[in-house]
Amino acid sequence: MAVDSPLSSQLGPPVCERDAKALHFIEETTSHADSVQDRVLTEILTRNSQTEYLTRFKLNGATDRETFKSKLPIITYEDLQPEIHRIANGDRSAILSAHPISEFLTSSGTSAGERKLMPTIKEELDRRRLLYSLLMPVMNLYVPGLERGKGLYFLFVKSETRTPGGLLARPVLTSYYKSDHFKTRPYDPYNVYTSPNEAILCPDSFQSMYAQMLCGLLQRQQVLRVGAVFASGLLRAIRFLQLNWPQLTQDIETGALNPKLTDPSLREYMDKILKPNPELAEYVRHECSKDNWEGIIARIWQNTKYLDVIVTGAMAQYIPTLDYYSGGLPLACTMYASSECYFGLNLNPMCKPSQVSYTIMPNMAYFEFLPRDPNSFGFPRDSPPKLVDLVDVEVGKEYELVITTYAGLYRYRVGDILRVTGFHNSAPQFHFVRRKNVLLSIDSDKTDEAELQKAVENASRLLREFNTRVVEYTSYADTRTIPGHYVIYWELLGKDSANSPTDEVLKQCCLAMEESLNSVYRQGRVADNSIGPLEIRVVKNGTFEELMDYAISRGASINQYKVPRCVNFTPIMELLDYRVVSSHFSPASPHWTPERR
Repeated sequence: MAVDSPLSSQLGPPVCERDAKALHFIEETTSHADSVQDRVLTEILTRNSQTEYLTRFKLNGATDRETFKSKLPIITYEDLQPEIHRIANGDRSAILSAHPISEFLTSSGTSAGERKLMPTIKEELDRRRLLYSLLMPVMNLYVPGLERGKGLYFLFVKSETRTPGGLLARPVLTSYYKSDHFKTRPYDPYNVYTSPNEAILCPDSFQSMYAQMLCGLLQRQQVLRVGAVFASGLLRAIRFLQLNWPQLTQDIETGALNPKLTDPSLREYMDKILKPNPELAEYVRHECSKDNWEGIIARIWQNTKYLDVIVTGAMAQYIPTLDYYSGGLPLACTMYASSECYFGLNLNPMCKPSQVSYTIMPNMAYFEFLPRDPNSFGFPRDSPPKLVDLVDVEVGKEYELVITTYAGLYRYRVGDILRVTGFHNSAPQFHFVRRKNVLLSIDSDKTDEAELQKAVENASRLLREFNTRVVEYTSYADTRTIPGHYVIYWELLGKDSANSPTDEVLKQCCLAMEESLNSVYRQGRVADNSIGPLEIRVVKNGTFEELMDYAISRGASINQYKVPRCVNFTPIMELLDYRVVSSHFSPASPHWTPERR
């Protein structure tokens, strides 16, 4: 029931006093976005004024925007790597931040194919928790009664390492789930999970998924929302249920836990809640044994009101599959965040995925925006572009996000391309367009054109003894399989048809490509099982000429035509698939270890 509160928000009537305070905070912060940004920049520059980085650029204690913008360069991760390496190797001086670097948050995508190390400080956990605390008060405006049930969320920790200097390096969500902010969070009737901490924090991905699925089945009548971080993660959970429902239903029927679950704390928890329930086991068995799995989420968890998953950017490719398995349940995208910084939230979380816009919360960091010129390929060092402040962006225009954070990133290019869709009060709202330069993505992996080219070159060396070479190639991320996988189309030219590469050789080419891809991709293949084996499809000679003819028939210039290195337009994919003469999959997993090289 909505409460009559002096803190009521224009977003809508809050359902409780706690929600009223959260919504009021959103209204206050977005109504004064520019002054909040001024305060944030002043705080960051004041506290870090004596750091080595700011001293190098002779800021001399200045905190105003004009001086800041005139003296500090716009940077990328590669520009910051020398400082990152010093911190990682044990230098504890105030290089980037006056506050001690507490750990590194790993993010995909360096030019060398390794994870980025993003420095963070302890108080950043408070900022992340603050943004999380705003999500349910907004959702409660759109979906009533969520306090009367639970959320079935598939949440996981991933491997972590230590740098040579002893600092932890791990994904941002692993850091959050292992923090006291998450582990000792106070009871909140609007945010109760079916998965216990013991399951979420179990490092073994099979045991963690099994226990979370089992808990979700045991509490199926209480589940009001189903989710994961990414759409791909939720589909992996459905695939897991397809493969493991016979054992899961046996556990439910007998009240005896699968012996494959060996984690002591997990077994102790499950032994307390698992009791024989033949009726539930029969219900789940009846639904899962059907050939048709359409709507399986709504059939098993019948009270589900929506799915809570990210389906923007590269995850949009999973929307049709989610619709199939859920029976068309609404898809809610609630927040926008990265390893570098948490940015904002969706104030209309039940909108269609194509209409999702995130409102940037101006208290999270200092934000600038680099206008995107589709005809420009970067900018000269001696003529840096003029960046636009948060409140000065223009509706309809695209920008690259640039951030300055409390943890010591200054004018850092995140690589996200955003389109302004409107404003909430004075804070802009953005549609996430894409990650800059990313060609292929299945889960958290991001493969760009240069990396794909290198992988093709490395793999094609195996063809030399057959006097065969790759004359053209393209690719796409096939998400019709679970998990999804990379598909690479090759057109080959050989001098001797009697000495063509064998199926085994082309399989080894698949593996060679995988070995050439970045560590995030290889972790997805080896440890997380979030990416399937890479596939090479060999097409008939002349296929890429047909592809060019098709593009020209649709208006492309013959003088400017370039083979697209990634395709997702259905007629083009149909053209390619029609001309496939053989298909080959990677025969093994690529090499991957959690240790940093």
